[in-house]
Amino acid sequence: MIAGLALSGTASAETKSASSGLPAVLTKNKIYRSGTPSTMTCAIPEIRAGSAVSVKTFHKAMARCANRFWAARFRAAGLRYSPPKLAVTTGSRSVCGKITSNGAQYCPAHRTIAIRIQKRDLRDPFRMNIAHSVAHEWGHHVQELSGILDAQNRLYWRAGNRARTVLSHRLEMQAECFAGVFYRSTIDSIDPGITWDQWVEAIKQADESKIHGKPRNLAYWQDRGFTSGTARYCNTWTAPNSRVA
Repeated sequence: MIAGLALSGTASAETKSASSGLPAVLTKNKIYRSGTPSTMTCAIPEIRAGSAVSVKTFHKAMARCANRFWAARFRAAGLRYSPPKLAVTTGSRSVCGKITSNGAQYCPAHRTIAIRIQKRDLRDPFRMNIAHSVAHEWGHHVQELSGILDAQNRLYWRAGNRARTVLSHRLEMQAECFAGVFYRSTIDSIDPGITWDQWVEAIKQADESKIHGKPRNLAYWQDRGFTSGTARYCNTWTAPNSRVA
């Protein structure tokens, strides 16, 4: 989720495909040419039930892993990478403002990822679910550094309500795809305690979000990134609206 953008509305199937005339930064971005990375080993610690300290340590380790991964991909694409700031808290406030109920958000103005440790994380620390707070929000940071986020924002504020909904879905689903690419190289280090197919099925069963779109499409894009292992397959901007509804 992006803090500071009014990404709201309901899904629309008004048109069959993305509109023409999109800026090249969305459809032909250099990040799509960042290649297929090999497996990467990261030191991701265990999480102790009831321990906010261990959850925070886990997030920090995931952040180091994400920075290593995306720095290499940016170099391969001929782009400049800089790490975001990371703020992990048990409260509801951060530099991004109030942290929403989903527990994580990215604020581009500060280039900060804010993560709120949820009670469910302490009660039942499901590693893959906690890891995704980092992986998805790092996808938004990738969009910020590569110019995708600014381009989407300009289109968003010129668009009508239905078009805004589709644009927000394309943004969120691309972040899911980028997360999948990251997982392809790091899943063994994350040691999720669940198979990839089980994880994808769990995503499909999640509640629908007005901001993010239909769970089956979120699952499709995350799996697309994981299966391909490359950002080349993460161009959501020219995909049919049915794939981002």
